Amino acid sequence: MIYSRDAVGGEMPKSAYFDNSSTTAVAKEVLDEMLPFFTGDYGNPGSIHSMGDSAAKAVSAARKRVASALNCKPSEIIFTSGGTESDNLALTGTVVRSGKKKVITSAIEHSAILETCDLLKSYCYEIALLPVDSNGFVNADDLVDVIDDNTSVVSIMAANNVIGTLQPIAELAEIAHEHDALFHTDAVQAFTKVNIDVVRDGIDLLSVSGHKIHGPKGVGALYAKNGVKISPMMLGGGQEHGLRSSTENVPGIAGLGKAAELTMSTMKDDVKSMSRMRDEVIGEVLKIQGSFLNGPMENRLCNNAHFHFGGIKGMDLVLALSNMGVMASTASACSAGSTVPSHVLTAIGRSTEEALSSVRISLSRYTTQEDIDHFLISLPLALGSCRK
Repeated sequence: MIYSRDAVGGEMPKSAYFDNSSTTAVAKEVLDEMLPFFTGDYGNPGSIHSMGDSAAKAVSAARKRVASALNCKPSEIIFTSGGTESDNLALTGTVVRSGKKKVITSAIEHSAILETCDLLKSYCYEIALLPVDSNGFVNADDLVDVIDDNTSVVSIMAANNVIGTLQPIAELAEIAHEHDALFHTDAVQAFTKVNIDVVRDGIDLLSVSGHKIHGPKGVGALYAKNGVKISPMMLGGGQEHGLRSSTENVPGIAGLGKAAELTMSTMKDDVKSMSRMRDEVIGEVLKIQGSFLNGPMENRLCNNAHFHFGGIKGMDLVLALSNMGVMASTASACSAGSTVPSHVLTAIGRSTEEALSSVRISLSRYTTQEDIDHFLISLPLALGSCRK
């Protein structure tokens, strides 16, 4: 049964944030880690004086923290401006060096991958888009059918940013390696929510972003396995092993490192808590007439619940919920205000009407039961308002 106001007692909280797949709150511990590098330790890591040395040590410490979270070597971590740059560098940088002319990805990748593939296609590279089933899963047999010895890189995201589907990354990586192709995964949503081990899973390249894990915006990282040849996209002073020239964003990098360490230290408990609340949301929302789940029940990201509702527009519902203090989204933040249906939802077979009537609820380690109760009270009221 959907909760009533009396069921939770008293007034609902003023605000409940359910847009964590778009961005997360910066953890206090992360902010504390960052602040000194805006003021006292503001030196350039490339400078040889003591303030420069302090900044360089902060970058080195962050590199070790991110590497530890992925089970790789610190030398295999390249700091970037975020997931988009990491995705761009992973694809463009490796394709240019490989001499091979084919890239394989899926129909539900982030635009950072799909737009890069469109650019590569304009330069006469062959792009193969793998279909997905009605829950967003890539079929390994489809990859087997299209991969060949001219394939440079296979890029399949670890967890979908819209519907939360978790892909069989290790299996797909193995197929890529059978044809001497590199395997890249956009792990922006999965990082610190899924047990990722780049060695165990056979991953050659992996993208992460700070602001998805309670770190700052404007910083991310690319894991590139030692020996993988990459051409830089930004040229200049030769920072980040010559692959990402530009003075390092020391506060952001320090924040990313701390966020990775912090969220990994509590990942087991956080995933358990988020999964329980996610399942409660899904179970209760599906009791509402005219509500449907987008994406799978199993092998789903622990913090993702995505629905479409008959008789409403997703943007109207998001605004109605916002007026009740519930912050949600329609799909990804990159397309939240678009009147064009999400390519992810159409790829899994949703009609244009269904895709445009969809809303995403995404949790974080800071989501509380009070937040869940607030949402479950507000949703039927907001739906009723929209359907009128």
